[in-house]
Amino acid sequence: MTTVPWQKSSFSGGGEGNDCVELAPAPGHRIRLRESDTPAEELALDTALLAHLLDALKTDRAPDRVTVTPNGDLVHLRTAVAPEATVTTTRKKWRAFVLGVRAGEFDHLV
Repeated sequence: MTTVPWQKSSFSGGGEGNDCVELAPAPGHRIRLRESDTPAEELALDTALLAHLLDALKTDRAPDRVTVTPNGDLVHLRTAVAPEATVTTTRKKWRAFVLGVRAGEFDHLV
């Protein structure tokens, strides 16, 4: 059995243990995105979609092909490609992920 190399932001973990938004490469130029608290819920992104998401987050724009919906203390993510798949995280964990994106921590995945 092969272990998937999940990567989280270096900004994750303060006070919430290792719980975070994570990315991992998958076969076929795909990237998996999940919340470590609910690993069964994940989004499958191709590298072009991930590049779009990272660019939007770096430039403080809303991505137009990934829906990021704040709802109270939670943030829900889904794509137009598979709108039935949702990843839910907290605002704190999402902020940590965005800080990692802006620091370039996930650039090697695209």
